Amino acid sequence: MTPRPNIAIKIRGLKVALGERTLIMGVLNVTPDSFSDGGRYLEPARAIAQGLRLARQGADWVDVGGESTRPGAQPVSASEEIRRVLPVILGIRHKLPDIPISIDTTKAEVAEQACEAGADVVNDVSGLQFDAGLADVARRRGTPLILMHLRGRSATMQRGPFARDIWLEILRELDRSIRTALAAGVPRSQLILDPGLGFGKTRRQNYEILSALERLRHFRLPILVGASRKSFVQAIVAGEDLDPARMPRPGAHYWPMGPAAGGVSGRKVRRKNPRDLAAGDAAAVTVAILGGAHIVRVHEPAAILPAVRVADAVLAALP
Repeated sequence: MTPRPNIAIKIRGLKVALGERTLIMGVLNVTPDSFSDGGRYLEPARAIAQGLRLARQGADWVDVGGESTRPGAQPVSASEEIRRVLPVILGIRHKLPDIPISIDTTKAEVAEQACEAGADVVNDVSGLQFDAGLADVARRRGTPLILMHLRGRSATMQRGPFARDIWLEILRELDRSIRTALAAGVPRSQLILDPGLGFGKTRRQNYEILSALERLRHFRLPILVGASRKSFVQAIVAGEDLDPARMPRPGAHYWPMGPAAGGVSGRKVRRKNPRDLAAGDAAAVTVAILGGAHIVRVHEPAAILPAVRVADAVLAALP
């Protein structure tokens, strides 16, 4: 384990230090079909209230998304995405004028209007594969740009074939995303990298990424990790093996994950236990932070805040 590098980015023209402590990005899905909370916050008033709740729980940033990126999700139009996210961004910005808001989108048109409404960060899960115009929005608006590694598209990404060497692909594709952003004029100092846990990876590959996250330090850029409520964490907490061809251990607290998630479908033993999910998320967050993550993306900040603080204390104690 080595100390996490301190890196500064600019939000609204002001320097924000990354690395002194881990920042928490709270997830706010304004969608009907997200895997975790789809449909819960479609009503703008409820979504705004949830954004305020995330901040009270300890979120440093609020990430607003209007299109589900879960495995199997179907795309939506830019106009529909804008209709979903704009009232929420405007409402949160009015209530919380100082909290950074990120817009989770793969469309330049959505990012443009979201930034006009008050978003401060552009979060592109496609790493500029789907719409390179997002880089131009980030450049003109002066926002940080999060580049994530994604294999394929949401509708098909968990069907395979999967990468033979996941780290070779991540490093190659993120390097390509970085070069695309730089060519569009985005300052390197405004880029943040996300290895894309759960996006076109097998269960084992997700753990290979977590176990060697320090390899992303090669780029000398801030690292964001999002493992919250993802099936590869849930499956292990439920007692499944690292390789999903094997059945759960006897007595495991199993819940069906479905074939797309690499789980064993058709068995119904026990429903998800929220405490088990929180414990799994906290464990994944801890590993990510000790591996060098500057930002963690989570659904319930309060549930993982103790783990974040302990992991930060461990890093602070390093020689």
